[in-house]
Amino acid sequence: MKITVLGLGLMGQPIAERLQHCGHAVVAWNRSPDRLETAKEAGLKVEADLLKAIKVADVICLALSDATAIREVLLQSSVSAELAGKLVLQMGTVAPEESREIGAAVEVASGGYLEAPVLGSIPEARSGNLIVMAGGSDENYQRGLLLLRCLGKQVQHVGFLGQGAAMKLAMNQLIASLTAGFSLSLGLVRSEGVDVGVFMELLRESALYAPTFDKKLSKMLEHNYANPNFPLKHLIKDLALFQQVAEKTGIDAGLPEAMLRVFEKGSSNGHAEDDYSSLYEAINPEMDMGVDQGC
Repeated sequence: MKITVLGLGLMGQPIAERLQHCGHAVVAWNRSPDRLETAKEAGLKVEADLLKAIKVADVICLALSDATAIREVLLQSSVSAELAGKLVLQMGTVAPEESREIGAAVEVASGGYLEAPVLGSIPEARSGNLIVMAGGSDENYQRGLLLLRCLGKQVQHVGFLGQGAAMKLAMNQLIASLTAGFSLSLGLVRSEGVDVGVFMELLRESALYAPTFDKKLSKMLEHNYANPNFPLKHLIKDLALFQQVAEKTGIDAGLPEAMLRVFEKGSSNGHAEDDYSSLYEAINPEMDMGVDQGC
């Protein structure tokens, strides 16, 4: 299958590399030339000309930052004219209504559209262990299924167009809530001098435990958030999008609004590019910088 990947950011390049590993003919495109050079050095075929990249594709994978970027890249008139007969897989985090609008525009151009956002990050993309949440027609789902199975250990057809996007926002809201809640509890435990090892031992045996707590614990204790798979700035973007969607649908958005205020404080304090677990620093600004023992 001939696949063009548009966008070589956090997930775009590992997705392209995985698809190539599975035997597909992959072409990668990105607006900034530096990432094209990095992708070329990694063994990917790259194309600097967007129209040329579109023309050679059977399937177009979108790994762009948001709906605005998708409209600017994919829905410009010269590109839309080349979408007929092609399947567009939208793999980023956008609002349900945004996804439906993009899908409608692709269909007007006689293309097929399937939203396929994923849960997981760089290691899962490289190993094909993402969780894929597809939304769209069964016809387009079947067209993209072979490709999606290359990327995901679990590929789920969630339902209609927009429902995959909603599922992705729901999952990312949980990332924010779980990490914020754990940061609060860990901060209290440490401020009272409770052994963190004992806290974690009890937590692991309870119904409250989530594996992400152990994954992020050492980062929080060591105050080391370098080399992120998912930077704080991206979580802030997704949580803000969740808040906007919640408000439009009548869901009380007070909790995400409050979290955003704290998260943005962490971003303004220099953690925007760090792992999202750095929000611990914004929640516990007075915590000492020592490393706990006993865990």
